[in-house]
Amino acid sequence: MSIHVLKQGLQTTVQDLGRPGFAHLGISASGAADAFSIQIGNLLVGNEPNTAALEITITGGKYKFTTDSYIALSGSDFDAQIDGKTVANWTGVSIKKGQCLQVNKSLGGARCYLSVQGGIDVPILLNSRSTHLMTGLGGFDGCVLKKDYVLKIGHVVNKLTKITLINKQEMEQKLERKTIRVTKGLEGDWFNDDTWELFLNKNFRVSQSFSRMGIRLEGNTIQSTEGNEIMTQGISLGVVQIPGNGEPIISFVEHQTTGGYPRIANIISADFCKVGQLKPGDKFKFALVTIDQAEQLYKMQLKIIHNIAVS
Repeated sequence: MSIHVLKQGLQTTVQDLGRPGFAHLGISASGAADAFSIQIGNLLVGNEPNTAALEITITGGKYKFTTDSYIALSGSDFDAQIDGKTVANWTGVSIKKGQCLQVNKSLGGARCYLSVQGGIDVPILLNSRSTHLMTGLGGFDGCVLKKDYVLKIGHVVNKLTKITLINKQEMEQKLERKTIRVTKGLEGDWFNDDTWELFLNKNFRVSQSFSRMGIRLEGNTIQSTEGNEIMTQGISLGVVQIPGNGEPIISFVEHQTTGGYPRIANIISADFCKVGQLKPGDKFKFALVTIDQAEQLYKMQLKIIHNIAVS
């Protein structure tokens, strides 16, 4: 029971929901860049939400299955076929022994997830199968998948009921990335009203400096009235830092665990999935919400996943 990589994509890795709890050792949680989509994909094939899947970035690759399997693609829509027949997004499909799944370029955002019933069987490291590319930990040899790699498919244990009905429009709306919501950061008061007006009302563009570690933005420069450095402190997922050149940096799933730039804002948890779908050239605006609003939005997102799981 395995998947053979016949053609590698740009950056395909094994991911689950990550390994939280090790930041004090300098290891960020990593895991899926779009945790919302990977959970839905796993539910579509009858897996637990935290089952390891393949995270495909920008362009996919070609994968041959050595056993009959049940798979799903979730996240952004990619041009994908099984032996030339189009594979729809957000839908579970059967793939037969010997058939090939071809995943071409993205038709929308940055990433999609290939979930396989039984999951991708790689060793568990620090309570997770996810790949941390910056340190070479976890996943399949700690790296992106390459041609001729062979991935084992896990045995189905306590198989859940496969989900057959998904509101695809609702899924796409959750990943819409024209607006990304934030709360005020710890150094938010270092930026005056005019700067906040710029930060919240002008489009930013995702630069070519784009990775699982962080996303640099361009198009507008943001300046603090209190300087461009702070005493080195902890950095969390989704923090928006402002370095000396004024171009914001969003810390992401493989972020460094400490930093010394002022933190103007924090991406809300419900919008991490949107950040995971940003790709170079994308334009978006920030929108400020309260902590209470952010908590309610995240609860609503968790409720969607729960309702799908029990439907």
